[in-house]
Amino acid sequence: MAEKKNEEEIEEELEEELIEEIAKENPLVKEIAIEKERSVGGWEPKTKLGKEVKSGKIKNIDEILDSKRKILESEIIDTLLDVKSDLIAIGQSKGKFGGGKRRAWRQTQRKTMEGNVPTFSTLAVIGDENGHIGAGSGRSSETLPAREKAIRKAKLNVLKVRRICGAFDCSCSEPHTIPFEVRGKAGSIRIILVPAPQGTGLVAANELKKVFKLVGIKDIYSKTFGKKRTTFNLVKACIDALKKTNRKQEMAEK
Repeated sequence: MAEKKNEEEIEEELEEELIEEIAKENPLVKEIAIEKERSVGGWEPKTKLGKEVKSGKIKNIDEILDSKRKILESEIIDTLLDVKSDLIAIGQSKGKFGGGKRRAWRQTQRKTMEGNVPTFSTLAVIGDENGHIGAGSGRSSETLPAREKAIRKAKLNVLKVRRICGAFDCSCSEPHTIPFEVRGKAGSIRIILVPAPQGTGLVAANELKKVFKLVGIKDIYSKTFGKKRTTFNLVKACIDALKKTNRKQEMAEK
């Protein structure tokens, strides 16, 4: 058993040395290795909130959101919620006469003396399909680190969405839609979300359907105004509208 343990320790040391050698040429390899180590379970909380979550003092994410405490560690969300993630198509691939397909990566270039330096940015949405949603953007010189940054920021921006059976011609008890009409805005885009009866489905753009599915909304009507092809602002306006579903509840508590 001791020999086996020694062999495992030797393998870990060799792996760490190999990562350090590669990281000298490409620093992104070290960042990915650190993120992998965190996801395995080697999380050491640095904030007071993180320590309370890891010790088991806080077991529900709603305790944090209702008290309006700031989440500064993405591992808090990993501990309290079983979240799923998806990328929003904010970019466009190259094509003749602007006919490229939509994609998750938006690429820009910076002119330097050495040549063109590409940068990739993306928008991620995370949710537990049970009334919690978050969105965040990330940017890096490569696609994978940009995605990791976007997902990490989305976890730090998690908010609670109120869901009930809010349609006037529906009498079920399942929380499948929003409680009342809400409006959101971002840039030139204005969006209106209206409750819908059970069986209506998601009457919205394809990228907004990703948001509604992750938050757990099954039926809703939507109406948008402005430059709707700017998907980045379209999703931000939708998140802004969903945030307002708790407005009347907050006023009642006051």
